[in-house]
Amino acid sequence: MAKISVVLKRWQSLKAQLHPLAERLIYDPTYRLRSPQEVQLAAELGFILDVNRATVDDWLRLPGLSIRQAQVLTRLRQSGVQFHALEDIAAALGIPQSQLQPLAPVLSFRYYDDPSPLQPLRVCLNQGTAAQFCRVPGVTASLAQTIVTERHHRGRFHDMADFQRRLGLSAETVADLMHYLHC
Repeated sequence: MAKISVVLKRWQSLKAQLHPLAERLIYDPTYRLRSPQEVQLAAELGFILDVNRATVDDWLRLPGLSIRQAQVLTRLRQSGVQFHALEDIAAALGIPQSQLQPLAPVLSFRYYDDPSPLQPLRVCLNQGTAAQFCRVPGVTASLAQTIVTERHHRGRFHDMADFQRRLGLSAETVADLMHYLHC
């Protein structure tokens, strides 16, 4: 019993020392850093953004980036572009590198090989191109174009069931494709 109370006291002491920003970064995945000072503090607390794996939501955690900029960076990454340095991101956004410099402490530039042929290719139904869909096993050029056209005319696919309904696909076809496609 005494050991448990010692452990609890140590935990409470550590928790009290934990910076409120660290708690926000851990427990609130939508928390947006507000200033260059918070970016620096977040870096000191271990917060890292892997630019070559970041989603729109990840980019939006950084101060000064708009949703359009986050979407551009994410679409470029999904199309195969890898960012190697801060200057690559600045060039992609058409802004001076100095404008992004305050974000540098939390940005990580890791290199990733192309997906292994043993690992299934995953294409986003709401962002993929006809060429990307054609690389998915079982997707013909005609189906790829239909996906793009349907998305263009009627908007985003909400989920795989919506995709199946809108394209009139059989359950077997969707069962095969759901391992390669996502919303």
